[in-house]
Amino acid sequence: MSSTVVIIGGGPAGLFCALRATEEGRNVVLFEKKPAPGRKLLLAGSGQCNITHDGEIAGFLTHYGDHGAFLRPALMNFTNRDLIAFFAARGLPMKAEPGGKVFPETRRSADVLAVLLAECAARGVDLRCGEPVRTVERESDEFIVRTEKAAVRAGVLVIATGGASYPATGSTGDGYAFARALGQPVTEVAPALAPVYVGAYPFADLAGISFANIALAVYRGGKRVRRQTGDLLLTHTGLSGPGILDLSRSLLPGDELRVTFLPGMNAEEVRKRVADAVAAGGARQVKTVLADLSLPERFVRRLLEIVGVLPGETCARLPKKARNAIAASLAEFPFTVARLGGFDEAMATRGGVALEGINPKTMASKTVEGLYCIGEVLDIDGDTGGYNIQAAFSTAALAARHIAGPRTSR
Repeated sequence: MSSTVVIIGGGPAGLFCALRATEEGRNVVLFEKKPAPGRKLLLAGSGQCNITHDGEIAGFLTHYGDHGAFLRPALMNFTNRDLIAFFAARGLPMKAEPGGKVFPETRRSADVLAVLLAECAARGVDLRCGEPVRTVERESDEFIVRTEKAAVRAGVLVIATGGASYPATGSTGDGYAFARALGQPVTEVAPALAPVYVGAYPFADLAGISFANIALAVYRGGKRVRRQTGDLLLTHTGLSGPGILDLSRSLLPGDELRVTFLPGMNAEEVRKRVADAVAAGGARQVKTVLADLSLPERFVRRLLEIVGVLPGETCARLPKKARNAIAASLAEFPFTVARLGGFDEAMATRGGVALEGINPKTMASKTVEGLYCIGEVLDIDGDTGGYNIQAAFSTAALAARHIAGPRTSR
């Protein structure tokens, strides 16, 4: 059997697996379809690369929906602390922001990529860019990986092609076809961590206004199916921000999204707070009282317009019905979901190589000997905040450890 390891995909998972799978006598070949690797990594965190999250690694498990248990062995084998130490040892220290996001101190995704490429070069990885894989097949106990330039025989094949989001970076879902061709089951895929477009959107001209730490609830058929807290950003075309992106994985067209616009409160607490503030406002204008609740002035003006209150109206003259309408709008403003952003806007992909077909302790296929699937090609999508990139590195490290054997160092 060939001692060659072929890795398809030059993102963080593929590069990290490649550099850690090298050992004496083992040839590692990495195919990347784009002219240069790491295109999607360069976009991460708006080019600043939110590489992981601070805190204990056990706390990560709740940030992958229902799939945290699958990731436990990978995350415990190569933690956020291990990832930070890997880059620090190579001259790229990391820094945690107050909210827990971890970035390189230089705030440059390109520096993260440079470290990975330098390590691959130092360890003799055969990096072949601009050479897309056309087909993969299994023959006896080997894989045959074909490009337009070559046919490479490998004893081990690693699919690290990413998901289907940001297709311009090369993530076009190729890995799903390769997995299926080898008999590996793949679930239906859809965009994840995507912006939300809503019907009759009234805030198009307020793009850029954001709200931190507010409650977001999803109703389907009149019943609440999801509630979480997060940040919301108004855009020209709909809703975005970390809280909305995380919630988008649970949304369907036709769902009602109810937004509570005051931070740290539930809907009932907001109703009471707003009603009490207006009732005590006396001769003060309603918009001034609402602005005192730390609501943006432009947003307040639009909200009053929506509920039919004149701009100069005072609290004393405000009818009870209007007061209740204002309180209700700030407590549970209803948006009807029209659609989610597509793969060209989504930060991640929901679905992928089915987890039941992969051994979580090794990232190896349960049915195809020598096949490994790592990173976002798997049916895993985490919250925003560095969780997806951490999963890419952790699954890559676990696969490489199994491929290279006990001589691989941590």
